Parts: sequence; structure tokens; C-alpha cells
Amino acid sequence: MMDKTYTVALMGNPNTGKSTLFNVLTGLRQHTGNWPGKTVTHAEGECRHRGALYRIVDLPGTYSLYSNSADEEVARDFLLFQRPDVTVVVVDATALERNLNLALQVLEMTDRAIVAINLMDEAKKKGFHINTKKLAAKLGVPVVPISARNREGIDALLDAVDAMAHGRIHTTPLSIRYSPEIERGIAKLLPLVKELMGDTHPARWIALRLLDGDASLLQALKQPPQRLIKEGNTYACCGSVKSV
Repeated sequence: MMDKTYTVALMGNPNTGKSTLFNVLTGLRQHTGNWPGKTVTHAEGECRHRGALYRIVDLPGTYSLYSNSADEEVARDFLLFQRPDVTVVVVDATALERNLNLALQVLEMTDRAIVAINLMDEAKKKGFHINTKKLAAKLGVPVVPISARNREGIDALLDAVDAMAHGRIHTTPLSIRYSPEIERGIAKLLPLVKELMGDTHPARWIALRLLDGDASLLQALKQPPQRLIKEGNTYACCGSVKSV
């Protein structure tokens, strides 16, 4: 009997050290190619921790999930349709306020998220102190300080991933409240979204994006993107095989 493989998505703004973390986690056990129908690079690899196998997917670096670019669409669609077991949002400790914007968007889409505060060594050099316990309490999800390039905090991050993947961590993600007008619009759309999508998708987030007129999301909901399936050193997709 094969062990279950858990999927872990790495999210983050550009230049947060996300790809460095990906390389640390996967080493040489990684493959690259393109996402179906996109020129956006697809990278994934494998990692074992505490006897479990993890499929690590390095999503494109983005500043938001608002589908303003192909990178953002890929990242959004992966969270929405592939529903990873754990999403690790990598943020820059020296630019925390700016980076948390993406983290908050992720928390609107999934409650299975961990915030990894990277570049803690740089923050220390600049005299920054980050109270990770207080931040975790505010966000409602685990917050783990790391320095990927120095391989510091990696075991703690993997322990958090392992605990979440196996259901030992229960989160209460911060829910952003918008203006009364927007909240009324969300309330009207929610029953319709839930009727059409069921409980398998983040209904409140979808309602919010529909209010914003996200045409790309509408198209994706009508025709969800194909999933890449690794077969040896290739990825099968849409009835064809892509070498990587």
C-alpha cells in the first residue's frame, strides 16, 4: 500500500526567498516545466518528513490573487481548484506589512495555511523584532520564523506542515470585514454561490471576486484548469505528455 502524498503549496511575493525555501525542502528531487496553456514556469518536488511524503509546489511569486496576470491566475487557480493540504505563505521579515497583504488574501481562500516569516537574519541585522506568537494569534494560523538560506527554522516549519496535514492543527483565519455596501453584496451572492459550488470552494471569496467583476475567475469556474500529473520525469496533461 502506497503512503498518502500530501500537497504543499508555496506562496509569496517575489524576492521573499520562496524559491530558496523550495530548493532547501526538495533538493534534487524536483521537476520543472510550464503550467497548462501558460508560459508560467511550473516547479514541484518531493520532501519526506516524519515518515510522510510531501509534494511541494512552488507557485509563481505574486503580489495578489486578483488575476491581473498569468502568474496570479496560476496561483489563484491552484489554491481554488487543487486545494492543497497545506499552503505556506512565505513573507519577508524586513517588509512584513507589505507582504501580509497576500497572506490575508490566502486566508480568505483557505484555512489550511501557515505563514513562514523568512529572512529573519536580515530583520535581526536591521534591529527588527517580530512577535510571532502575537501575529499568529491575530492571523489565526501558525506563524513560523525561518531563514531559508541559512536553513534555520526549517524543521519547525516542517513540523507545522506535518501537524496541519494530519489534522493536528485547527485554525481560525482572520476574516476581513469590508464596507457595509460590500458586505450586503456578499450576503446576497453567498446563497447562490453555495448552491452552485457546494462546500468545496471558498464561497465568500468567490462572491467577493464576482462583485469585483473578475471575468477571469468566471471563465475558470466554467472550465477549471487541467491538473499536471507527474509520470516519472514527465508531466501528463490534457491528453498529452510534457517533458520537463
